[in-house]
Amino acid sequence: MLTFFSDTDCDITPKECAAYGIKMISMPYTVGDQVIYPYIDFDEFDSHKFYDMLRAGTMPTTSAMSEEAYIQYFEPEFAAGNDIIYVHFSSGTSNTFTIMNQAVDKLKQKYPGRKFYEVDTLGITALSYNIVLEAAEMYKAGKTAEDIVEWAKVEVPKFPMYFFADDLKFFRRSGRVSGLAATMGGFIGIRPIIYLDDNGKMVSIGKETGRAKAIARLVQYVEDLGEDLKAHRVLIGHTDCPDIAAEAERQLKEKFGQGLNVIINVVNPTIGSHCGPNAIGICFHAMHR
Repeated sequence: MLTFFSDTDCDITPKECAAYGIKMISMPYTVGDQVIYPYIDFDEFDSHKFYDMLRAGTMPTTSAMSEEAYIQYFEPEFAAGNDIIYVHFSSGTSNTFTIMNQAVDKLKQKYPGRKFYEVDTLGITALSYNIVLEAAEMYKAGKTAEDIVEWAKVEVPKFPMYFFADDLKFFRRSGRVSGLAATMGGFIGIRPIIYLDDNGKMVSIGKETGRAKAIARLVQYVEDLGEDLKAHRVLIGHTDCPDIAAEAERQLKEKFGQGLNVIINVVNPTIGSHCGPNAIGICFHAMHR
């Protein structure tokens, strides 16, 4: 038997996990001295309350999972005789996967007959979510782990995500976006355009003045790079700004047709702690990132 894991940084919800037969790993964030595990410490993510907390000045932090935590997730599957495939958020944004690999190595020594497969989406939030959904459909249809891994080798580089945020203090603090300082240039109202590169790292690749131009820039990337758009989902992830997401959806459907399969989702709190409120990103199937 094969067990499919994903994590909350991929925006997958418990309801979707139940529908696809996915087991979820909860990636923590810390507010003050409280460590919070999504969908363990709460049943539903109150995104408006969370992002209003950020607007009021709270700055959550994130940290890597412990080796023991990974063992607690994976060992019951190996002990039951199951192999594992884990489709996860970008290894380029966290050192948690170094710790995970140590845990898996220990488990393989204890359960030498078991196999562990992983798909690094090289993305976060909507990008990872898009890939998880496609891989989950393959899993539900009975495809093997090898099938999913081979599919991912070809397809993961074809799922880009471009995004921007209104408030850059969260990105500045995290230090996870290369080229951000140069792009900002100290100008008020500048919105850097950021994407996940082929190594799964966040890179600032341009800038726009004002929200309207920034949305138009994201839509332009979809037009310039899009491939088989209508055969795949177009994901719009946002951090409590449904009006901005709706405008992006309107422009996408105006350009590519009302039949475009657009899904709007709210960014999970762990990744949202780095993006801050009023950020949106668009993930789509493309020729390349």
